[in-house]
Amino acid sequence: MMAQLKNEILLKRMAARLKSIREKADVTQEQFFNDTGIHVARIETGTSNITISTLDAICTYFNISLEQFFKGI
Repeated sequence: MMAQLKNEILLKRMAARLKSIREKADVTQEQFFNDTGIHVARIETGTSNITISTLDAICTYFNISLEQFFKGI
C-alpha cells in the first residue's frame, strides 16, 4: 500500500483559505460542524489531509466551486 502524500505548504494555504471563507460568511466552527458534521477546526490547523469529497462538501456549503476555492490560494 502506498503511503499518503502530504504537502504541508499546500495544506497550510488551504487551511487559511477555508478559515477566510468561513469567517467572511460569519459562520463559527461549531455552527459549521452542526450543519455538516465536518470538523473544520482540524482542517483549519493545516495538519489534516482532507479528501476531495470533503472539500467539495465544504465548497457546496459555502456555495462556491472548487475552482473558486483554489483561486484564492
